[in-house]
Amino acid sequence: MKKISNNIFFIMLICGSLITISSNSWLSAWMGLEINLLSFIPLMNEGKKNLMTSESSLKYFLTQAFASSILLFSIILMMLFFNLNWMMINNFNEMLILSTLLLKTGAAPFHFWFPGVMEGLSWINALILMTWQKIAPLMLISYNWNYNFFIISIILSAIIGALGGLNQTSLRKLMAFSSINHLGWMLMAMMNNELLWLLYFFLYSFMSIAIILLFNNFKLFYFNQIYNFSYMNATIMKFFLFLNLLSLGGLPPFLGFLPKWLVIQNLANMNQFFLLFIMVCLTLITLFYYLRLSYSIFMLNYSKNSWMLMNLQSNKKMNIILTMNFTSIFGLVMISLIYSII
Repeated sequence: MKKISNNIFFIMLICGSLITISSNSWLSAWMGLEINLLSFIPLMNEGKKNLMTSESSLKYFLTQAFASSILLFSIILMMLFFNLNWMMINNFNEMLILSTLLLKTGAAPFHFWFPGVMEGLSWINALILMTWQKIAPLMLISYNWNYNFFIISIILSAIIGALGGLNQTSLRKLMAFSSINHLGWMLMAMMNNELLWLLYFFLYSFMSIAIILLFNNFKLFYFNQIYNFSYMNATIMKFFLFLNLLSLGGLPPFLGFLPKWLVIQNLANMNQFFLLFIMVCLTLITLFYYLRLSYSIFMLNYSKNSWMLMNLQSNKKMNIILTMNFTSIFGLVMISLIYSII
C-alpha cells in the first residue's frame, strides 16, 4: 500500500512540473509548482529515515511555501500594475518574481536552505531535489530574466558553490554545493542561449544520476566511509567514483567538460571575458576539493578486514550503474569520435 501511494505522489510530482512548463499563464504555473511541492513532501518522508529527515522536509516546505506565497502575491501585483500602466513598479515586480524562482531552485543568494535540506534526505530524494525539482523554476526564470540581477546571482552561485564545499565531510552537502555552482553555469548559459542551458542541465543530471546511484548502492554518506569499501573490486569502484567526480567538476577529457566548453565558447563570442575569467577560476576551486578527496582516498594507506571481503555481484542494477559511470567518464571522447566520423 505504501509503495502504491509513493508511486501516485511521484506521478503527481512529474505532472506538477509538466503543468508549470506547459502553462500559458502565471497562475497555472504557480498551481503546477504547488502540486509539485505538495507531492514531494510525502516522498521526502518515505523509506529509511535519519534524525534530520523530518527537519529537512519541514525546512523545505516552509521555504517553498514562503516562495510560492510571494510569487502569487507578485503575480497579482503584476496584473494590477499592468492594468494601471505603472511600468517602473512593474520592473521591480519582475525582479521580485525572479527572486522567488531563484529561491525555489536554491541559487545564491537564496541558497541558505539547500545544503541543510540535502543533508537529511536519502540519496534518491536528494537526486530528485538536485535535478527534477529545478526544471520548472528554471523554465520560468528563462521566460523572465533580468540581466543585472542574473549577473549577481551567477557570480554569487559560483563563489558559494566553490567555497562552500571546501570544508565538507558530508557527501550530500558536497553535492549540494556542487549543484549551486552548476546552477551559476546554467544561469549563465540561459543568459546567452535558450537551448544551451537545457543541454547543460541534461548532461549535469546524467552525471549526477551516475554518481548518486553509486553512492546509494554502497550506502556512502561521508568521506571516511569511502576508505572502508568491503569489496574485492573496491579499487575499480573508487576509480569510477572519482573520475566521475572530476567529470562533474568539468575536467577536460571527461563528459562534464562538454557543457562548460560550450558555455565558455558562447561567452568568448559575446566578449564577456571578465565573467568568463571569474567562472573558470571558481570552477578550479571545485576541482581542487574533488582532487583533494581523490588523492586522499587513493594515496593514503587504510586498513582492510580480510573477513569482510566480498565479490561484487554482477547483477543488472550494478551493470546499469557502471555503464552510466563509463559514459560519464568517456562520453566526450565518444562524442568527438562520432563527430569526426560523421
